[in-house]
Amino acid sequence: QVQLVESGGGLVQPGGSLRVSCAASGFTLDSYAVAWFRRTPEKEREELACISSDEKSYYTDPARGRFTISRDNAKNTAYLQMTGLKPDDTAVYYCAADKYGVCGDFDYWGQGTQVTVSS
Repeated sequence: QVQLVESGGGLVQPGGSLRVSCAASGFTLDSYAVAWFRRTPEKEREELACISSDEKSYYTDPARGRFTISRDNAKNTAYLQMTGLKPDDTAVYYCAADKYGVCGDFDYWGQGTQVTVSS
């Protein structure tokens, strides 16, 4: 069964850091591009970052300078390291995978992990 499962969310104080993970099962992630998105009641989908199969990465404005996307193909897992978290970063964070290895249309989606930034 093909799945992407996110983990690592939780409650963090403003200014803190958190790393969320995206574990793939049922397929090998190394030939896929992986992106991170987030969802809030106000925004259904906001793309944050993407890493291609050849490890080129790009970031959108909300993530640039604070978040880092990475992958560990040996673990079939991708990560999003988040620093300098703000209350506005509170959201459900989820990942997606693109079978062509480029950051384009995504074939598989995870369900998400909740990140809450609050004191």
